[in-house]
Amino acid sequence: MEQRLTDIEICLAEQERMLDDLNTEVLRLAKLVSALEKQVEMLKAERTETLVKPLSEETPPPHY
Repeated sequence: MEQRLTDIEICLAEQERMLDDLNTEVLRLAKLVSALEKQVEMLKAERTETLVKPLSEETPPPHY
């Protein structure tokens, strides 16, 4: 009976360690996703700014 209890405690300890490891990985990935979302938003804003400007803002070509 005592051996069985010891085995269960060992199993529980391993599961707690794995849960902590998974939680750490989830937090790391959440930070990464957040950083990537910020980069995507910056790229979207940059892309919007660099699209074709209205004719009134365009400089004429050099041959004019």
